[in-house]
Amino acid sequence: MTSLALSVLLALISSVCYAAGAILQEHVAATTPLHAGGPLRRGTWWAAVTLNGAGALLHVIALAYGPLSVVQPLGALTIVFALPMAAVFVRRPVGAAGWRGALLATVGLAGLLSLTGSSRSQALADGERITLAVVTLSAIAALALVARLLRPGGLRGVVLATAAGTSFGVSSVFVKNVAVEGMWGSWADVLPSLVMIGVLAGGGVLLSQASYHGAGLASPLATATVVNPVVATAVGITALGEHFQHGTPGTLLAVLAALVASAGLVMLTVHSTETGAGSVRPPENDGPGGPDDLPPAPKAPSAPETPPRLTRRIPRPRHPARRRTTPDRGDAVLQSHG
Repeated sequence: MTSLALSVLLALISSVCYAAGAILQEHVAATTPLHAGGPLRRGTWWAAVTLNGAGALLHVIALAYGPLSVVQPLGALTIVFALPMAAVFVRRPVGAAGWRGALLATVGLAGLLSLTGSSRSQALADGERITLAVVTLSAIAALALVARLLRPGGLRGVVLATAAGTSFGVSSVFVKNVAVEGMWGSWADVLPSLVMIGVLAGGGVLLSQASYHGAGLASPLATATVVNPVVATAVGITALGEHFQHGTPGTLLAVLAALVASAGLVMLTVHSTETGAGSVRPPENDGPGGPDDLPPAPKAPSAPETPPRLTRRIPRPRHPARRRTTPDRGDAVLQSHG
């Protein structure tokens, strides 16, 4: 098996691990009460952590054996693999839109894979590494400043997701650089790349979390999923000596394949958000002290109902006219002479 085939196989297995871990994490989030430390008591959550760790390790090994322009786009297959796995294991409906997105993403990524040329791995020079770090951090800072000036909403989420995708993509570039330096050179030069990996990976997590505020999940996730491999592939071609086959026509076809894959990933992200929102169930009780152990709340006493009126209201009789008690003039005369 060639090194390119091995890297492709490892990248595919890594995507399957990431997809399975994401499904388990979603299940834990949907069935665990919202309190601190709740997921830590679930074996499912630890299984998800193990799968994500295995996926990250396999991704790093794949970068050591294959070009960045192949391995990084294949990481986007996580969404493609998650679709049928969720349909089988958690009974989530797929629908026509989901299958169309999966087909477009698969065809686009297969086109990229077929057009990528194999070349000997090349590490970044000291000057290139410093330049890449400065340009990346400056671009991320500029995007964060622009997002700070925007109101919370879709546009702000897309800007922050672009910064997050850039962080993750360049972080993979430095991972590739560490793998190459560890294989072909001295490990004494690896420390600066390790520092950049930690800074960019941590910053990407914070930026992606901030991108969801006020913007939902679909647009930021689709943006970061597309920007990540695009940035990594661009750096791999310009700085690591990677290339596409067939010269300029092959490069144009690769760009077209990348657009097809991006359209499929956007469709898959929107589909996953719509179906995921409707599939979340209320948290279940995990043990004593849960919601099911509480006694039912007593009903508040209801106000007494007013009895219906059974008789017709009888109007009050008018008072009879009072008789005049003042004697008239004739009676007064008789009384005075009597």
